[in-house]
Amino acid sequence: MDHVVYLDHKAKELENLQNGRKNMLIRGAMGRKIPYGRVFENDALYFIENKGDGLAKAKALVNKVMHTNKLTKEESVKLVDAHQDKLMLNPGLQKRFAGKRYLALIDVKYFEAIEPFKIDKSGFGNMDDWLPVENIEKVNYK
Repeated sequence: MDHVVYLDHKAKELENLQNGRKNMLIRGAMGRKIPYGRVFENDALYFIENKGDGLAKAKALVNKVMHTNKLTKEESVKLVDAHQDKLMLNPGLQKRFAGKRYLALIDVKYFEAIEPFKIDKSGFGNMDDWLPVENIEKVNYK
């Protein structure tokens, strides 16, 4: 399965993945929201920064995934803090995810910059920061 993953431009997530300082992604919500339960080991992730250009600029594979059971606020904060060395969350992102009931922690491997290409988001009515696209060729805007 291929996924299009939006990264926070202001937090320099793409840059931190590229230079190896960051090797884990996080998504969380009060309910089970994508990618919870939909991302697995060896899935391909295509990265776009949330700055409006719509270009996939890098790729990585999922190394490991942890989908939590329902967490208390304290358990959630503790888990985010325990993985901060891999997540490299800025204060805004830390506040956004710490405390959520359901977390998906996605450890990535084989990060590589790719020839940028535009993503066709027309088939996704509900825009989110994580799009399971099945096959990247279906959304590669040529």
